[in-house]
Amino acid sequence: MTLWTMLWIALPFFVGFSIYLLPQADRILSLGVALVSLAYAIALFWLATPLDWQLLDSFGVTLMADQLSAFFILTNALVTAAVILYCWYSGKTTFFYTQLIILHGSVNAAFICADLLSMYVALEVIGIATFLLIAYPRSDRSLWVALRYLFVSNTAMLFYLIGAALVYQTNQSFAFSALAGAPTEALALIFLGLLTKGGIFVSGLWLPLTHSESETPVSALMSGVVIKAGVFPLVRIALMLEELDPIVRIFGAATALLGVAYAVFEKDTKRMLAFHTVSQMGFVLAAPEVGGFYALTHGLVKAALFLIAGALPSRDFKLLHSQPIRTPIWVALVIASFSISGFPLLSGFGAKVLTMKNLLPWQVIAMNIAALGTAISFAKFIFLPQGPDPTQTVKRGFWPAVVLLLAGLVVANVAYYDAYSLANIVKPLATIGLGWLAYRLILQRVVVKLPQVLEEFEHLIGIMSLMLVLLFGMVFA
Repeated sequence: MTLWTMLWIALPFFVGFSIYLLPQADRILSLGVALVSLAYAIALFWLATPLDWQLLDSFGVTLMADQLSAFFILTNALVTAAVILYCWYSGKTTFFYTQLIILHGSVNAAFICADLLSMYVALEVIGIATFLLIAYPRSDRSLWVALRYLFVSNTAMLFYLIGAALVYQTNQSFAFSALAGAPTEALALIFLGLLTKGGIFVSGLWLPLTHSESETPVSALMSGVVIKAGVFPLVRIALMLEELDPIVRIFGAATALLGVAYAVFEKDTKRMLAFHTVSQMGFVLAAPEVGGFYALTHGLVKAALFLIAGALPSRDFKLLHSQPIRTPIWVALVIASFSISGFPLLSGFGAKVLTMKNLLPWQVIAMNIAALGTAISFAKFIFLPQGPDPTQTVKRGFWPAVVLLLAGLVVANVAYYDAYSLANIVKPLATIGLGWLAYRLILQRVVVKLPQVLEEFEHLIGIMSLMLVLLFGMVFA
């Protein structure tokens, strides 16, 4: 299995760099790479013991593939395949598919890293490939958003690299396990880098503009997969080191509340989805034991929602209330919204139940409020008018991509069939019903414009500095 793992890691880079030799087959080769990742993820679920091997014995450079990795790799495979299907007839150049596959491979690599050094390399390659995909349209707006993303990403990783060097200086190892007993400043710097890359709490306020202003397939890819490359090591660290688990959980609860607070009042569809990505990453971190399953569910549903949002006649919720959405598109939108709200028969239900069962007592109130906010946010989609409209058309690859993602939500529902007890069903339904009621009676008529000053480019590094101070305090405590 070790040999197959090495071949699997190398395949996307080999295909990505040689795809120019067969430009007519760029879509087929790209889809083939995604399907190989799908097969590898399924194989990992059947392994009795994790794969664990050291690349550099004396430096603690270690790779590990287990069921946690499998959930994240499966997410990457399905979302990448859906994006390729969506772009199949769009006329994207070979350059686009090259960057897409290199991004896919570097994200896969991040999901099997168990040390600070190889994780740094993977995250940096992810940042460069994502930058090139955001900038692909070559418009002034896309170039600015891409450069903004690259600047924030590289600054965060500089903090991370300094922290990694301090860990090695102390314990002569880059392994995640070397964080135990590492200097306070090392932990704070590493966490700052990962929190920023993962879109967590105020460090992740670069995310709404970046995700909402990118092209539709790139938004789906970033929200469905890329953002999880920063979250995965936090989940892994929380599971490996008991003393750091409370810090990860605190940021999980805080992030879930912050993101949903913005999403509830947001009037732009793509910005609402982006803020909700911030919130959902909080759910992944709030219960690390089941973070993999929640990440899979979120990746599928959020990629589907961004693709569907790109097919809507407007991004403005106010205008959408006066423009009926074609019934098939509305049905797909409702199914995705039901799943992320925790409705039974979709994997979002099992993910929510599992997460709530693995919370610590002090997290329960905050996460229930976040769940209620989720129901309120997606009521904005569910209660949009629908009807026949021959003027609304979708891209030729739209339905294969969306059907793949929605089918994944249905199939993944069987992963936790034990969730279907009366008590487990009643609570999510009550939360959803209360959320819909609050939206229809109150929030549908309320206009609140939350400040966006913290999202401004000139303040993002200042926010990182404040987060660094906060992290120092938390590690000391």
